[in-house]
Amino acid sequence: MDSLFDSAAEEAHRGQEPLAVRMRPRSLDEVIGQRHLLGSGTPLRRLVEAEAPMSLFLWGPPGTGKTTLAYVVAGVTERRFVEVSAVSAGVKEVRAAIEQARRELGMSGRQTVLFVDEVHRFNKAQQDALLPAVENRWVTFIGATTENPFFSVISPLLSRSLLLTLESLSEDDIRVVLERAVADPRGLEGRVRLAPEAAEHLVRLAGGDARRSLTYLEAAALIAADGEVTVEVVERAVDKAAVRYDRQGDQHYDVISGFIKSMRGSDADAALHYLARMVEAGEDPRFIARRIVIFASEDVGMADPTCLQVAVAAAQAVEFIGLPEGRLNLAQAVIHCALAPKSNAVINAIGAASEDVRRGNIGHVPDHLRDAHYPGAKKLGHGKGYKYPHDFEHGLVRQEYAPEELRDRRYYRPTRHGAEAGFADRWSRIRAFLRGE
Repeated sequence: MDSLFDSAAEEAHRGQEPLAVRMRPRSLDEVIGQRHLLGSGTPLRRLVEAEAPMSLFLWGPPGTGKTTLAYVVAGVTERRFVEVSAVSAGVKEVRAAIEQARRELGMSGRQTVLFVDEVHRFNKAQQDALLPAVENRWVTFIGATTENPFFSVISPLLSRSLLLTLESLSEDDIRVVLERAVADPRGLEGRVRLAPEAAEHLVRLAGGDARRSLTYLEAAALIAADGEVTVEVVERAVDKAAVRYDRQGDQHYDVISGFIKSMRGSDADAALHYLARMVEAGEDPRFIARRIVIFASEDVGMADPTCLQVAVAAAQAVEFIGLPEGRLNLAQAVIHCALAPKSNAVINAIGAASEDVRRGNIGHVPDHLRDAHYPGAKKLGHGKGYKYPHDFEHGLVRQEYAPEELRDRRYYRPTRHGAEAGFADRWSRIRAFLRGE
């Protein structure tokens, strides 16, 4: 009788769990995405199949399956699963979990999976507390982090662990997640129908995050009065209007074109509008960051050399912290690029130089500039007569640098915009000196 009550209670509890928890995979074969980690013969699969104690770090964006993989490893190998959150736990909790795992291993031989979520939040002392358990294989340690472990995890712990990098789920992966959740008995059991347009909207909103897609689906299913989840139902459920944006079609190219041209035209407000449209539609933030970095040299260049530094910093920040916070870094770079003085002299310069090279106008490197370090080079006259600029006043000395055929070619033609005016004056004086003009 007790077992019947226990079973009913357990079933009721499962029904109250979030959809994302109910749909958590029970085996490696059920895991969606991360094919590079789960294929036949991969280190993770071999470790699981061998059922040996292990130490893993799972590094990837939110919603990519870090916690899921930890649960699956524990379930497949029939080990105890103990979860510790680095947000709230301290050394005391970690040591208590390790001590309990040691007792369990000693008394029954059963191993424990110690899962530490957001392990990057542990300080050095807290991470040091994990070392004995990892070294002595008292637990199978799995640490999950959204931050680069080479910066956030102590070297002794990282060197004793296998580092696995998880990737954001693809759009196709998210579609499979949604389809499975709608039909599966653990999920919505077919009680609602997900309209194709709503499914695509959920895919865009998810941004590669499976947990987010299921959270939004569950909220929409609760208010789908007639059993159909439409775009309008999704919008009401998550309070987020659908952004009409096709990442594979005209909208993608039109919006990115408007984005670039608005920055080029120095309209920061318009550029921010297009940035917001792309972010809200789920455009890959790394794609946006790459376009800003290109713009910094193509359309600003030497008129404001710091623009490239800001753009690269924003790109690195996006890679480091992801969305939604990364949109702040993108917005800062966009404003900087839009308001910076403009110059296309850099792209014109390399374009003109490349055109000469493609036409065969290359000439020979002057003998005095050629490499003179290898045996026999000096016999060929390589390096003979080279004047070391640092030995001369102002670090300048008149000598031939370009091939003879290209001596009079001009590639860099600076504008008088912003900081480039100063570079223009300096380049004019230097060029005249070097060429004896």
